[in-house]
Amino acid sequence: MKPPPFDYHAPRSVGEALEILTEAGDEGKVLAGGQSLIPMLNMRLTHPRHVVDVNGLTELATVEAGPGGVLVGALARHAQVERSEPVAAVQPLLRRALGLVAHPVIRNRGTVVGSLVHADPAAELPAVLALLGGSVRLARPGSTRDVAADVFFTGPLESALRPGELAVSALFPALGPRSGTAFHEVARRHGDYAISGAAALVVLDEDLRVVTARVACVSAGPVPVVVDVTGVCGGDRWEAADWRGAAAAVWDETEPEGDIHASADYRRHLLGVLAERALTEAAQEAGNR
Repeated sequence: MKPPPFDYHAPRSVGEALEILTEAGDEGKVLAGGQSLIPMLNMRLTHPRHVVDVNGLTELATVEAGPGGVLVGALARHAQVERSEPVAAVQPLLRRALGLVAHPVIRNRGTVVGSLVHADPAAELPAVLALLGGSVRLARPGSTRDVAADVFFTGPLESALRPGELAVSALFPALGPRSGTAFHEVARRHGDYAISGAAALVVLDEDLRVVTARVACVSAGPVPVVVDVTGVCGGDRWEAADWRGAAAAVWDETEPEGDIHASADYRRHLLGVLAERALTEAAQEAGNR
C-alpha cells in the first residue's frame, strides 16, 4: 500500500506551521505521531494535498501538571504523559486510560492531542476529556480558541477543528477533594479498540455523600457519550449508593451499534457491567481520599 501523492512540509516554528495550514485549507493534514494518519494515507482513506510535519516544533512537546489540571502539548507522546508522576497525582484517570491505549510501541510515538483530534469514539482519550469537561486549544495566525469537549467532538472521526487550524494543546481538569475515577473496558485482544468501555467520575461531599456521578461510554455512539447518574445515587453515602441502578441508567440511555466485532445488545450489556464496576471503584477511591 502506498499513500497518494502530497506535498511535504516541515515547518520550523508554530507560526510557520499556521501559515502553511492556512494556505492549505481543507487540503492540509498535520503529521504528529502519525499512528492514525499514516495508515489512513496508505489505505487511501484520506487524500490531503499537503502534509504538515510538526515534529520539529519541540515547544509543543510540553506536559504541565498544576492545581488547575494537566495541560498537554500537541507533541506530548502517550508514553510521556502516562509515565509522568505529577500527571498521575493531578489527574490519575489519564494514566489509567493511557495504559489501555494500543501497545507500548504505539504509545511511544502517538500523541495525546492527536488522538483527540482523530476523534474516534472507540478511543479512550476522547472519553476521558468528555468525562472531565476538558478542552482543546486551537490556533490560527493571530488567534486561539478553546473548545470544550462537549462541542469539540462532532461525529465519528470528526471534530470542531476547522481548516487551517492547529490543535496546540488539551486541558484535562484536575480532580477535586473527595473525587475518584476509574476506567474499564473489554477488547477482543489486549491493545485492540474496546468493544465497550466505561470511565467514571464520582465526587463526594464532606459527609461522604454522592454529589456528582458521571460515566463516559466508549464505543457507544458517534461521539463519546457522557451519562450523568447523579439523580440515581445523589445524596447517598458512597458505600450504600445504588451503583447497580446507576449502571442501569447508563444502559437505558445508550444505544450502541452492532458490527462484525459485537452485536448491539452485547455492547449494551457490557456497558452496564463496566459502568457499575467503574462507578463502584471510583466511589471507593473518592471515599478513601
